[in-house]
Amino acid sequence: MTLSLYVPVASPVHRAPAGLKLGLLAALAVALFLVDRLPVAAGTLAAVLLAGLGAARIPGRTLLAQVRPVWPWLVVLLVFHLVVTDWHTGALVVLRLLTLVAAAAVVTATTRVTELVAVVEWLARPLALVGVRPARVGLVIAMTLRFVPLIAERAHRIREAQAARGATGMRWGVLVPLLIQVLRLAHTLGEALDARGADAPAPPPRRRAAASPP
Repeated sequence: MTLSLYVPVASPVHRAPAGLKLGLLAALAVALFLVDRLPVAAGTLAAVLLAGLGAARIPGRTLLAQVRPVWPWLVVLLVFHLVVTDWHTGALVVLRLLTLVAAAAVVTATTRVTELVAVVEWLARPLALVGVRPARVGLVIAMTLRFVPLIAERAHRIREAQAARGATGMRWGVLVPLLIQVLRLAHTLGEALDARGADAPAPPPRRRAAASPP
């Protein structure tokens, strides 16, 4: 299992600026929730898959691996709406969420983490006026993107170790050892960041020295 969501392939989508891809993703999220027609939602999903598999040249197995974890939640949402509302609303909600997950997977698979972090830090620059450090915001985003596949890889290792010991059918048995490993990893990361002064206050802005009179 790879520890990075980025797929190094030469494609037009990979060469597109990270800010443009994030902007299109945000616009897609807004547009999807303004449309209530099933054919439009289904067509949008087909377009996203075509862009990912065709234009971005992402392997179908890789794209499916990023979308697969949300399938149980989509099924629960569909059943919920079938009971509470109607099938049209349920199908529309499922198509919207599936499209957004697939689109986000295409963006993360075609954009390096450093490029995403640079865009986030640029967007967070106005927050510096209220004391927020854009570099810290970028650090949080970078660690999140890094630790999601890392935790998935740790869970995969635990399942393999349990299967080697004959413990089959214990899907929920992964949670306790995974939680312990995540807590240890968070403690180690916290100590490393503290040793590097990540929590130190920002240095005051330098003032230009006044020119001495002749």
